[in-house]
Amino acid sequence: MSAASPLKPEECNCFVVRSAARHVTQLYDQLLAPAELHVTQFSILAKLKRFSPITINALAKEMLMDRTTLGRNVLPLERDGLIKIEASVRDRRARNVYLTKAGDKRLQVALAAWAEAQARFETRFGAKRAADFRAMLRAVIASDFSAGSSKESAAARTPKPR
Repeated sequence: MSAASPLKPEECNCFVVRSAARHVTQLYDQLLAPAELHVTQFSILAKLKRFSPITINALAKEMLMDRTTLGRNVLPLERDGLIKIEASVRDRRARNVYLTKAGDKRLQVALAAWAEAQARFETRFGAKRAADFRAMLRAVIASDFSAGSSKESAAARTPKPR
């Protein structure tokens, strides 16, 4: 979209991505409800299954979340005994997150519901399109959208010889 083109909010990339995320989240949350998990909580437990123990900061980075958002999401998991958060032995300022046996058990129960959500998405969207979609989203995640990351911005910041 060029600066000269008319403003079309319905073509806002962020709005469309967030709308799609909410739509897909509803599917996963609905199917994960019998396991008493939301998809974000399921994802946290799945990451902990792979990386436990991990610091809160490292988990936030792995989840592409800011630390405070992750903090709000882990509180119910800790309250329910699905994860344990303790000060790191090496650095008492750091907090390590552990998947508990109860958390692993809940994750195993939830895996069937998650698999059903995956299958339903792929049935309705198409397996090839779903795979391509995930690849495109991974490319978006890998893109640097920070201020000043474009070539034009870099050129604008480069001092011109006198």
